[in-house]
Amino acid sequence: MFDLKDKVAVITGGGGVLGGNIATHLASQGVKVAILDIRPENVNEKVIRLNSNGGTAKGFVSNVLDMQILEKTRDEILKTWGRIDILINAAGGNLPGATLTEEQTIFDMKMDDYQKVTDLNLNGTVFPSLVFAKAMADAGSGSIINISSMATYSAITRVMGYSVAKTGVNIFTQWLAMEMATKFNEKIRVNAIAPGFFIGDQNRAVLINPDGSYTERSKKVIARTPMKRFGDIDELNGAVHFLCSNAASFITGVILPVDGGFSSFSGV
Repeated sequence: MFDLKDKVAVITGGGGVLGGNIATHLASQGVKVAILDIRPENVNEKVIRLNSNGGTAKGFVSNVLDMQILEKTRDEILKTWGRIDILINAAGGNLPGATLTEEQTIFDMKMDDYQKVTDLNLNGTVFPSLVFAKAMADAGSGSIINISSMATYSAITRVMGYSVAKTGVNIFTQWLAMEMATKFNEKIRVNAIAPGFFIGDQNRAVLINPDGSYTERSKKVIARTPMKRFGDIDELNGAVHFLCSNAASFITGVILPVDGGFSSFSGV
């Protein structure tokens, strides 16, 4: 039920930390991996690493906000491997101008950065889904996995733009799941994972002090996490693997938290 060998996976943001980690796991399971990223150096580095470790990978410099480029990329992948079984929409992120400091209010937000963040995280999920789901519709099967966030369960201070965008990803996940199952094929499934708090380059400065100790924000996160720790990025791979596999054949339209219990705990 869990075998993924010889399936073809497209990973947007595959040259980044999250997408790259998922790519490494899937490649280790015999999946043929297409790495998509807007940064050529990230694409090349990741593909070389995967192939040198016994995986099968090919890189594509692409743009999740450009439908024409995505369509060209899709056609190249189909020409190379003949099908697309899995899409992981890992492209996303935040910008300093769309993140408020503790002293700022909503009226201080840089709206240009807010627009970029909402566009990247929401349309950067919608556009690839529409392009690559077309190949799945033609084939009659496939699994799409989007990346949600704990910021969609309740308000988290300072990250309004990111929160709005990821909440949009949630309803898009449910909507596309309904659309594919009712109008195309029930073997085309669309789900999302909602990572809890993981320390990475993007959030390290707000979670870890220069001396390595936890910031006040980190202490609040840990207090609301029943497991009393941050997650390890490798702990996302099991959920992704499960949702890609036949073991999840009757699961579509779900947002699966991988969060140490954060989303279930009131703090009391």
